[in-house]
Amino acid sequence: MKQFLITAAGVFAGLVIFLIGVPIVLIGMAMSAAGPSPIPSKTVLELDLRQPLTDQAPHNPLWGIGRNSTSVMSIIETLRRAEGDDRVKGLLVRLPESGLEPGMADEIRLAFNHFRAAGKPIYAHSQGLYPAGIGTTTYMLGRASDQLWMQPGASLQVTGVASEDLFFKRFFDKYGVVPQYEQRYEYKNAVNGYLYSDYTPAHKQATLSWMGSVYASNLAFAAADRKADPAVLRRTLEAGPYLAEDALRLQLVDHLGQVREAEQALLDKAGDGARSIDFDDYADNRDRGARTGGSAIALIEAEGPIVTGKDQGSNPFTGGATIYSDDLADAIVRAAKSDSIKAIVLRVNSPGGSDTASEQILDAVRYAKSKGKPVVVSMSTYAASGGYWISSEASAIVAQPTTLTGSIGVFGGKFALGPALAKFGVDVRETGVGGPYAGAFGIGQPFTPEQRAAFSGWMDRIYGEFITRVARGRNLSPDRVREIAKGRVWTGAQAKALGLVDEVGGFYQAVDKAKQLAKLGGDVPIRRLTPQEGAFEALQNALGVSATSARSLAAAAWVFGDPRAQSILDSVAEAKLRSGNGGAVLAPTPIH
Repeated sequence: MKQFLITAAGVFAGLVIFLIGVPIVLIGMAMSAAGPSPIPSKTVLELDLRQPLTDQAPHNPLWGIGRNSTSVMSIIETLRRAEGDDRVKGLLVRLPESGLEPGMADEIRLAFNHFRAAGKPIYAHSQGLYPAGIGTTTYMLGRASDQLWMQPGASLQVTGVASEDLFFKRFFDKYGVVPQYEQRYEYKNAVNGYLYSDYTPAHKQATLSWMGSVYASNLAFAAADRKADPAVLRRTLEAGPYLAEDALRLQLVDHLGQVREAEQALLDKAGDGARSIDFDDYADNRDRGARTGGSAIALIEAEGPIVTGKDQGSNPFTGGATIYSDDLADAIVRAAKSDSIKAIVLRVNSPGGSDTASEQILDAVRYAKSKGKPVVVSMSTYAASGGYWISSEASAIVAQPTTLTGSIGVFGGKFALGPALAKFGVDVRETGVGGPYAGAFGIGQPFTPEQRAAFSGWMDRIYGEFITRVARGRNLSPDRVREIAKGRVWTGAQAKALGLVDEVGGFYQAVDKAKQLAKLGGDVPIRRLTPQEGAFEALQNALGVSATSARSLAAAAWVFGDPRAQSILDSVAEAKLRSGNGGAVLAPTPIH
């Protein structure tokens, strides 16, 4: 009976996903096949930054259907394309009420500056800016516009940068939980909250260092974009918070008004008959017939924690990103083997992960270089720990000034829960065969001295390997790397001074570097070779069936006479006949 109920529940869940998921996928396919909507001759793009933002577009085509799927890469690529589109007359930006991730904000700011340099205005509108996150990043973006509007009565609370950390030591001591972790070394503070009741001196020093660097960078750009004195701007902001009316009086914003008023002002500037369209709609309206032959630069994206293996079981109806070592390494190797690919730009946004997975990816980078293909890393908000490991031997590294990178170190360990559970009448007992290390990671008891020594030696070896790779890749002595390593996080600006990155800049600076190293001139297309999961493969993961079966299920909807599905499938079939192929070709992006 139990197995029957489990099976019945699985069938029911599958039917629910099929009845909901398949129509959504088919509708999305039909909308794509139907072709882009026409763009008005006078268009103002509306970019909403108030929703959570990823660095890279979701690899899963089901995620983003009916959701705001804007990514930093989509924003900067679309703005670069819009610069040369005579129909686009300006950009209206809806600013979030909290701070964006620093590296993402830096990348978008560069895109805003490039867009404005092409003679196209940007108006930004804020409904208030509050201390959550690093609010200076959002204010910096507002200052990078031609006009910064704020809703009347809203609040501007950009007075500095602060963060909080939780420390559990006294709680663990009270209940008998024994955290046992090895850190290499004092700045590798990811587990300090388990081990201490307050910041260690190293933890405090490192945190204040990167926060101060980010804060100074944000204020410097916010001042530079309006030709203001950074010291005066800092004093004024730190004397806040302010109501919108006070912010206007102090020239911290340019206009007061509702978003409809800011929109109308930009439409009036664009000319009679101007209309606004959603940024994502314009992004989807790209020319899919662009050329794909000839020499190109490969763009391979990597976002999320780094793990071993392939992406075989991600839930297509949830977000989040993970770097799978097999998938990313295979993509780099394929690019290295392609005769038309002359260089690779590896976009990294990762706080770290498995050392063995990172080493597999780094080996693929080495392979590409051995084939004469320069590999340039473009760092987003994070490229730390494992994210720096995979970057360390690249031909060149380009980071934003506020990128959090470095963290050259390692940590590992366990929680011994046996003493805590015993207080509640739960006893943990262990038995086994083999050597004494076999049960080292059991939760019942702390490490024995011998187990702790063996585990510590393992941490030492990983740390030593990390030092070796950085020294070799960055042309630094191992002793010098040990001085600046110890698990410490650096911003991109700090890392440049230390030799851990080559240039401070964004994605297109990395592309220019790749062109230079590959000795390429003129406009060179970018081919996105990031591993992607197809729509039916995504359904496979949701339904627990093969991709072929997922296609059969979709076809069954037509056979069973569902008029919605039949209409959609017919539209897709007609579109395929018109295009002469069964799939979309990503248009390469020209480099200017």
